[in-house]
Parts: sequence; C-alpha cells; structure tokens
Amino acid sequence: MSLKDKVIFISGGSRGIGLAMVKKAAKDGAKVVIAAKTADPHPKLPGTIYTAADEIVEAGGEALPMICDIRNEDNVRDAVNNAVDHFGGIDICINNASAIQLTNVTDTEMKRYDLMHQVNGRGTYMVSKFCLPHLKKASNPHILNLAPPLDMEPKWFAGTVAYTMAKYTMSMCVLGMAEEFKEFGIAVNALWPRTAIATAAVQNHLGGDEIMRLSRNVDIMADSAYEILTKDSKEFTGNFCIDDIVLHEAGVKDFTKYASVPFGELMPDFFVPENTPLPDEVKNS
Repeated sequence: MSLKDKVIFISGGSRGIGLAMVKKAAKDGAKVVIAAKTADPHPKLPGTIYTAADEIVEAGGEALPMICDIRNEDNVRDAVNNAVDHFGGIDICINNASAIQLTNVTDTEMKRYDLMHQVNGRGTYMVSKFCLPHLKKASNPHILNLAPPLDMEPKWFAGTVAYTMAKYTMSMCVLGMAEEFKEFGIAVNALWPRTAIATAAVQNHLGGDEIMRLSRNVDIMADSAYEILTKDSKEFTGNFCIDDIVLHEAGVKDFTKYASVPFGELMPDFFVPENTPLPDEVKNS
C-alpha cells in the first residue's frame, strides 16, 4: 500500500519527528497539512511551517502550511476546514504536537501544567474530533498519536507528574477512540520510541550534544510510522507500538543505520514498559 495522494493532517510537524514522518510520506506523493504555530523562526529550534512545506514539496509531496494553535477551538476547526477545501478531504490524522517540561511538583508552575494538558491531551482530542467526519469518508483512514504505552509504574510519574499525566492523556485517547471508531473502520494507534530520538527538543530538555550522540535518528520513527499508516485500518487498531518492534515485524534486521553507537549505549526513553520485547536483531545492532 502506498500513501500517494493521501491527505495527512499533522499537528506540529515543522521540525523533528513530525517533519520526518510526513517527509517519508511525501516520497510517495502524499499531501500534507502542517498545522502548527511556528510561522517565525525560533531562536533555539530550527524550522517553520513554511520551511517544512518546502521540504515536503522537495521530497515529492504537496504541502499546505497552516498557522494553528491547537489549544484554540476556532483555529483547529478552521485549519481542518481549510485542509478539506484545499485537498478535498482528510485520510490520516497525526497527533504529533506536544508540550514537555520534566519538573517535579514543586518546580512545575501551573501555567506550564496548563500548557501541557491543553496541548497534549485536549489538543489531541480536539484535532481528532474535528478530523473525524472527514476520516469517516476516507479509504483506509488512520489516526496516529505520538504517545506512550499506558504503564502505571510509579517510576514514570515520580518527578514528572504533570508531564506524565498530560502524555498519558494522549494514550487514553488511543484506547478509547480505537474502540469507539471501529465501526467506521478508522484505525487509532500510538507510536513511541524505545530510545531517545535526536531532535532539538531532546537537546534542549535532556542535556545537549552528548544525549544527541546517544539517541537514534528521526528516521526510525518515520519508517515505523509509515509501516503503521500503510496497514489495513480495519485490521490494525488500538495498538501501542514501539518503533523498533514495528520495523522488526516488518522484516528489518539491521538497525545500525538509525544510530551512531551500539544499542547498549543508547539512552532509553521514558515510559517504555520493562516487559517490552527486545528482539535479538535490535539488541545486537
């Protein structure tokens, strides 16, 4: 299955994992709506919706950059309506936008708490809600959330309660919407990396160049997202996918291209359950 002419509505997507995923889809000839706030360059984070659009077109797709704050209901509704007016529909919704602050209860200001919950949980819910009428009309419709497996181990909460709660809200959207949307043949899945991924956000929040060296590159998330989005939406839904497991099940045996250090040196990501399978081909890469 190809993503040629599929219309993808992605929240965020001006850089990092989100941009890598839609550029991969663009190689098939996908049409991408980038709904994000970054219209002007950020001093620490590269890329805007316009530079992202240029990269998508260069990769072989079509692009519609839309200034959109996913906390704002009118913004989201307008962005979805403009996407449908421009491209004729929506086939895939990727909830990629996320806010992060890894602070404990004492050090988390309520405005940061509110931001994470408005973007991660409420934003994901609202983007999915407004895309839903159009996904119902699509062939092989998918919703993909960049969200972790739901693992209730206290270690994932202590020290980052606000962020963990906000991120797991995106995961609960997968759990509930997958079941609710089954009757429409709409797949709802989550994708999460086993290790840290080398993005500007990781560099800023987790510790600079050394963390980047111990992270996999964004291609592993782009390739695994592509595998999910080309599956039969009626057969593959409600899954909490880990990037390298998706690719291993798709036949990938060599994971060295995704990192500059051996697997054993890579920095594990948050929220990956201890019982997550680790195939030999992954472990030995």
